[in-house]
Amino acid sequence: MARMHSRKRGKSGSTNSVSKVAPRWVKYKSDEVEKLVVKLSKEGKSTSEIGIILRDSYGIPNVKIITNKKINKILEGNNLISNVPEDLRNLMTRVIAVMKHLEKNRKDKTAKRGLQLTESKIRRLVKYYKNSGRLPKEWKYSRDKINLLLK
Repeated sequence: MARMHSRKRGKSGSTNSVSKVAPRWVKYKSDEVEKLVVKLSKEGKSTSEIGIILRDSYGIPNVKIITNKKINKILEGNNLISNVPEDLRNLMTRVIAVMKHLEKNRKDKTAKRGLQLTESKIRRLVKYYKNSGRLPKEWKYSRDKINLLLK
């Protein structure tokens, strides 16, 4: 499938293993993994960071295989899920960085175009999350209030 804002083709992605059973070399049980996820979330890590830390530091290849729940569902069960989805939060932090850059470099038209593209992605994501019920219907994206939304 082609990229949205460039004329390139997409990269091929990695695939998870076909196995539905936890590997024998994983030492952790389901409840231990859930406690690790909760602990890392309380330290301020996002769901993708939690997955990377569990993979690299603890040797847990896939949380869902061990616990039969995704990281988001574990956090949801413990009332630790953030009010703004992670992908939307990442796009908003990118907007903040580009806006800071544009304050110093007012004539950077490429950065201005990148800001427009990123904000259009945000608007599309907000529309999707409103329709799916992840965000309330009255939720609104505003460039002025973006710092308040991320806290």
